[in-house]
Amino acid sequence: MSRFDLVGFGEAMVLFQPDGALRTATHATVHVAGAELNLCAAAARAGLRTAYCSRVGADPLGEKVLDHAASFGIATDLVTTDADRPTGLFLKDVRPDGVRRVHYYRRGSAASALSTQDVQRALAARPRMVAVSGITSALSDSAREAVRTLLAQARAFGVQVAYDPNLRPALGDLDAQIAEARDLLPHVSMLLIGADEAEPLFGTSDPAAVFRAARAAGVAETVLKAGPEGCWYADGDAPAHLPSAATSVVDPVGAGDAFAGAYLAGRARGANPAGAAWLAGQFAAAIVARPGDTDGLPSAAEAEALVAAALRAPSR
Repeated sequence: MSRFDLVGFGEAMVLFQPDGALRTATHATVHVAGAELNLCAAAARAGLRTAYCSRVGADPLGEKVLDHAASFGIATDLVTTDADRPTGLFLKDVRPDGVRRVHYYRRGSAASALSTQDVQRALAARPRMVAVSGITSALSDSAREAVRTLLAQARAFGVQVAYDPNLRPALGDLDAQIAEARDLLPHVSMLLIGADEAEPLFGTSDPAAVFRAARAAGVAETVLKAGPEGCWYADGDAPAHLPSAATSVVDPVGAGDAFAGAYLAGRARGANPAGAAWLAGQFAAAIVARPGDTDGLPSAAEAEALVAAALRAPSR
């Protein structure tokens, strides 16, 4: 039996979040965030055996990342400490109109030096699935090569791949990110894509057309995340829609990662796509109701009750 159900491969940073505008702030709360680590936190809370593969600096922020992962039961023995590079950080700025802007300080970070050596460490653990996002590919040339190697070799190790394109203009040439994502799709078992990413990636935002295009590219299963509009999941060969479960939105950041982690956990634990999508929606709704990328996750007991309900969900 595999030691891990899921390994997340990517970058984690420390977030400093003031109550309002950075320019006038005198206090901030401190959180840990990163797409793959957020995903692992949700998956772990939903009952999967998870691990995180990354690099952190030999600094207090790196220690905070490791402590955060461990607090969710995420194994950290696949994380290496880089004595020469710092842990990345980012700051959130809440503008007077309520719009949130994020300022990243990640250039030259430990995680930006991810390489094929880290890939071998992740695959040697032989998890059932590895999760990665386009953010990791965009960090550096070595990180891009690492992601390519990870996806190209995963099948030979009996490892499935969950992939979220996570297109980010702030990380460089968007066309290059799109081209990279397209090249990776043939290696993807589970595609977790945002509705805003479907048009640039597939040339359409129509859910049925997106699902067809993903299948044609070689993807086994697709979920289309649509934020306030909910999601579309696989109902046989066609997508089915599930409305958002959110009733209060304080901070939407991190919801997509929680959705992805819960969906993967639901499927891994035996839920059908309808049940897994419902579970994912419940996790995402809990995240947006609280500040921070993982602070709103259900408790372990609450999560187990939600998983049990998801397992009872009938197919459409």
